[in-house]
Amino acid sequence: MTSTHDSHAPARSAARKNLRFALHYVEMVVSMLAGMLLLGPLWSWAWPGLDDHPAAAALVMAADMTIGMGAWMRIRRHSWRLIAEMSAAMVLPFVALLVPYAMGAISGAALMMGAHLLMLPAMLATMLWRHRDYRH
Repeated sequence: MTSTHDSHAPARSAARKNLRFALHYVEMVVSMLAGMLLLGPLWSWAWPGLDDHPAAAALVMAADMTIGMGAWMRIRRHSWRLIAEMSAAMVLPFVALLVPYAMGAISGAALMMGAHLLMLPAMLATMLWRHRDYRH
């Protein structure tokens, strides 16, 4: 006969893995914010008036977040392949929205807001695709 403790071990293990997955997502969002906060002032100094160019500002913002997230993933010993996949998930929404922005269909503010909103589910989808790599 198994004890009650043993019968709950698989559920507890799965719950821990799911919690680790969720915490990893939060870690990546925090590292993206750190990238923006640390690199943003450098861009303001190096490129005065960057905000007057929404397409460039969006790509710089994407780069800042990607650098922060990539650095954190490397610290956490993720492979370069995973870092590249996550970086693509973060940058592609910005690039995709450049087309409607260039056509005048959306504003610069919509470009920036839309790309940020699309980036979060794109990151989650990438993590779910490689869930084994993000649950440990």
